[in-house]
Amino acid sequence: MGKIVLVSNRLSTSVTLDADGPGFAPSMGGLATGLSSMHQQENSLWVGWTGIPADNVSAEMSQVIADRLRQEYKSVAVPLTADEIEDFYFGFCNNIIWPLFHYFPTYADYDEALWEAYRRVNEKYYHKVVEVADEDDFIWVHDYQLMLLPQMIKSALPASRIGFFLHIPFPSYEVFRLLPWREQVLDGLLGADLVGFHTYDYARHFLSAVRRILSAEHQMANVKYHNRMVKVDAFPMGIDYQKYATARELPAVQQEIANIRRELAGQRIILSVDRLDYSKGIPIRIRAYRSFLEQNPDYHGKVTMILIVAPSRTAVPHYQELKREIDELVSVTNGTLGRIGWTPISYFYRPFPFDQLTATYTQSDVLLVTPLRDGMNLIAKEYIAARTDYRGVIVLSETAGAARELGEAITINPNNEPQIAAAIREALEMTIEEQEQKNRLMHERLELYDIHYWARDFMDKLAAVGEMQASFAQRAFGKRQQERLIADYEAAGRRLIFVDYDGTLLDREHRSHKLSSESIDDMAALASDPCNEVVVISGRPKDYLQEVFHDLPVGIIAGHGIWYKGKSDTWHTTEQISNDWKQTILPILQLYCNRTPGTKVEESDYSLVWNYRRAQPELAAVRLSELKDALISLTANHDLSILERSHILELKHSNVNKGRAAAAWYEGSDWDFVLAIGDDWTDEDMFAMLSEEQYTIKVGIDISQARFFVNSTEDVRQLLGELARRSRFKTAS
Repeated sequence: MGKIVLVSNRLSTSVTLDADGPGFAPSMGGLATGLSSMHQQENSLWVGWTGIPADNVSAEMSQVIADRLRQEYKSVAVPLTADEIEDFYFGFCNNIIWPLFHYFPTYADYDEALWEAYRRVNEKYYHKVVEVADEDDFIWVHDYQLMLLPQMIKSALPASRIGFFLHIPFPSYEVFRLLPWREQVLDGLLGADLVGFHTYDYARHFLSAVRRILSAEHQMANVKYHNRMVKVDAFPMGIDYQKYATARELPAVQQEIANIRRELAGQRIILSVDRLDYSKGIPIRIRAYRSFLEQNPDYHGKVTMILIVAPSRTAVPHYQELKREIDELVSVTNGTLGRIGWTPISYFYRPFPFDQLTATYTQSDVLLVTPLRDGMNLIAKEYIAARTDYRGVIVLSETAGAARELGEAITINPNNEPQIAAAIREALEMTIEEQEQKNRLMHERLELYDIHYWARDFMDKLAAVGEMQASFAQRAFGKRQQERLIADYEAAGRRLIFVDYDGTLLDREHRSHKLSSESIDDMAALASDPCNEVVVISGRPKDYLQEVFHDLPVGIIAGHGIWYKGKSDTWHTTEQISNDWKQTILPILQLYCNRTPGTKVEESDYSLVWNYRRAQPELAAVRLSELKDALISLTANHDLSILERSHILELKHSNVNKGRAAAAWYEGSDWDFVLAIGDDWTDEDMFAMLSEEQYTIKVGIDISQARFFVNSTEDVRQLLGELARRSRFKTAS
């Protein structure tokens, strides 16, 4: 196993510079804390920016810092200038991606110059990564600042295992599509082998965007893209549970607890902790608290809100306006409702250090976490972990990622002020028994899936995806495999060739087209070779296939195996089958066509197809699920199979499949060479029927019974062309 290369915007080591030279200290962020044990114990490197503009440091000092980071902290510095930081970080990342991904699209500034800066800085990270990374390394890229990086790395180190984790929400397709560079961002992310999100909702939004913008299909959260399989999954980030669960015993925390009890004796405490940001919903939280006080005068003098707002992006106008609004709301609330000896809101415009914050957690009766949108929100988890007495209640926004895990919290709509006000009263009046019961459950969950488990879980999944990719690589039909196949072909006396039609001979995106004259000529050459038996095997109706191949001496299996013919024009059925079921099913399919624009029903002799290729993908997915549920009960007594393939749902008899039809040909003679090529799961019966020594080839990467896979129909045409050339040469000689 190679080393682990961690890549993030900032290094896990904070660098400062003063007259005495550079200083180094561990970063206090959740990501740095969570990955520190992995970084320290494993063979690893961390790539990121130091936090100091490169043009503020001399070349000699930059080298000193870089050398110490590499030798003492296993870190590699990416030099960013002040202009790059302004345009890349404060510009593209914080003025475009951050507001858009948090559902504030009107705040986004779609400036092409900022996009160019983002692309250039991602390239800087790319050059640093490829300097230190090898093909067998695990590379874990973090967050929205580096969304182009995975594809860049994959192009240079195709065998490396690349993971990407997004620490903020991924928005719905309707919001994400507003990004002018949406294709490039998705393409960059899909360079990773594993793409991780906090919740399944975010993963679902990403998969929807991939399908609708890049037309990349996915199944079971596996995306097929550029002849690779990319896994998409949810990994809800945890906290350092033990750090908060044991903090209460620290002397500094004990002192802070004593201070709070002295200053707020007899008060119930409602806590609000956030960084200054429009996504946090701080103004409506204050208004809801004021509404609670106005509706419940009996709580006057008995409850205090501790409002902690950490300064952030203070030079940005939106944040300046937000700060003024918060200041005014606090002033109005305290001025209109407060009295001598009681201030409704204790307001702190500064971050609290760990000891003070943890002490405040332990003494707060209610934690208000009401962001309008939040990727996870670790504050809610820290609060629970710090409450080792199992007391306290969280009022939690349903749009925070943490709401998916902390189901015992009181969840609210962050835009519903009356609901938040009512939830505050409910939280204050919850019995101790109920608090303890709920908090014990959340404690167990948070202790198990902590930050260290989260990191291991992601890396274990990346390793598993890497093994899957390695398996695909071993089965790739490359130059060596083709040379071996051709040699076996030339040495064989009796050859059987099965070739699927749609997706194999003909690209599925061009179903309405005909085969090229070149493909027809190659098929003719193969079929005319006296050593060959060539069989086209397809789900298409027999009349269609007859029209396409009527001039060629090929066998044909149509309707997934219900019809077959040899080189003559006589068609046979594999068995007598009734079509009575169609009169029941056809009206159902037609109903779903009427309800789903862009869909149609296709009928062949013994099957029905609901085709949704031209339908809006999200609506089609909903209708597809509904239709399958409806058909399962209707088909139970008809011995029918429901086949789901690329943009179609097909119904046919269960005892009809390509494998049974192909077996009749295969078992009817002794063959020295057998080749079978197909592209979807209806071909799996054919692959499974053949022995492991035969050549079975699947078009496209997927889990399959086939020995090999090729990337596209063009690869199939190239292979058949090579075989046809040898048959032509043999015939001519």
